[in-house]
Amino acid sequence: MTAKGLPTISPYALPRAEELPTPRAPWKLQRDRAALLIHDMQNYFLRPFTSGADPLVTVVANIAALAQAARKAGVPVFYTAQEGDQDRRDRGLQADLWGPGMSAAPAHQPILAALAPQPGDFTLVKHRYSAFQRSNLETLLRARGRDQLIISGVYAHIGCTLTAADAFMRDIEPFMAADALADFSRAKHDLALAYVADVCGVPLNTAQILEVL
Repeated sequence: MTAKGLPTISPYALPRAEELPTPRAPWKLQRDRAALLIHDMQNYFLRPFTSGADPLVTVVANIAALAQAARKAGVPVFYTAQEGDQDRRDRGLQADLWGPGMSAAPAHQPILAALAPQPGDFTLVKHRYSAFQRSNLETLLRARGRDQLIISGVYAHIGCTLTAADAFMRDIEPFMAADALADFSRAKHDLALAYVADVCGVPLNTAQILEVL
């Protein structure tokens, strides 16, 4: 039986622009249509990464750059964050795959200090893989005339990919910030980008997104 909980994540190099898969979708990112999602960048989910090494070092820097540019441009910034000490009934099937999850302790629940939400940002309680599940993310996007979502954070092949797929099914165009995502391994990271490019979204690197913002 597979062990529950998060794996230890070895360092790996992030994909370069020329390594990104070609998307099926023809969509072009537009500043006035976009919002930025910073997905699950909580201490608990970042602990498995090797401190001081990629992918995390570059991912944190790239997310910070995206957030700063988004705020300056008037692009809404959204965060997701799970709550600690979840009731087993609320955690649902996630407990079967990942165990009880995080506690409410400062070592687990807070968003990484370097990426802390700023006044005017939105922080959504995360319930399932997709950021749209049991949240008002779609309503908040629609109210602001936003139908494109830039997705950054962890983990690329789990919550980030499922959020992209969910956005697509709500007619919100997803863009994966390929070098502002991190995952269990480079293979999982590439899997996420390939899947999204093939069926529901557009991978871009941080430099390409910053040009638009």
